Amino acid sequence: MSSNLHPMLNVAIKAARAAGAIINRAALDVESVRISQKQVNDFVTEVDHAAEEAIIETLLGAYPDHAIWAEESGRTRGRQGSDNVWIIDPLDGTTNFIHGFPVYCVSIALSVRGRIEQAVIYDPTRNDLFTATRGRGAYLNERRLRVSKRTDLRQCLISTGFPFRPGDNFNTYLRIMAEVMSRTAGLRRPGAAALDLAYVAAGYTDGFFETGLSPWDVAAGSLLVTEAGGLVGNFTGEPDFLEQRECLAGSPRVYGQLVAMLQKYSKFASAGEKAQVRQALGTLSQASDGAAPEVAADDGEPAPRDA
Repeated sequence: MSSNLHPMLNVAIKAARAAGAIINRAALDVESVRISQKQVNDFVTEVDHAAEEAIIETLLGAYPDHAIWAEESGRTRGRQGSDNVWIIDPLDGTTNFIHGFPVYCVSIALSVRGRIEQAVIYDPTRNDLFTATRGRGAYLNERRLRVSKRTDLRQCLISTGFPFRPGDNFNTYLRIMAEVMSRTAGLRRPGAAALDLAYVAAGYTDGFFETGLSPWDVAAGSLLVTEAGGLVGNFTGEPDFLEQRECLAGSPRVYGQLVAMLQKYSKFASAGEKAQVRQALGTLSQASDGAAPEVAADDGEPAPRDA
């Protein structure tokens, strides 16, 4: 680790690499990993718990007065109420991991008085280390990152996450996907939101959007994007997104175009915009009648198939 890095970032890197070592060892025999299910299609493994414990022990060993906010253990560790809060996803992309699909990562961010100041995203399969300190830029290993320079949306590659939980509105997502796919060069769904944001920062993709995300999914990646010259917010373009369960990121020009396209799908959209979406969804539902596979019902549950 570099002596030029912020001391807290150095500790976060040490924690991320410790978690990555646990993940890589388990990946050698992933079929033996014990898996449980938090809810439908939302998995957790013994590796998630072991990686999270290694991260927390490393962070609190250096900063015992800091607070912890982690995906699996919540806000139970450290000194809750501290101005310094470590936001941790020990294994983002668990579903990928348990299938042996090599797209997952460790995500660690430090929030100081509500603002993300340090960020680490570590991809243990590629040994890719994404880091950022507020005001000091974003890096992949030793290389400074900048967001993509593309400005024409038709030439842009956009990443996203598909809805997968009960209650997700699949019809709305199908409508969003139809709009984005018809106006861009392509849409990708890698399956790990933290890496999606890191890839926006690196310029591998030009933008990213997803709903249903938790703070530990986006905290570290959001700082990477902004330190690489990009923008992050909700679908209406407001920068307050961390706990709003909708995230949009991209280079400045692409971000603006995506806001114009997606803001009507935001839970913060105006009544008129929401009515426009409902009308479009009604048309989509009628067009899908009799087709296979069926799209989901408007309440987010799968529509029943004909017997």
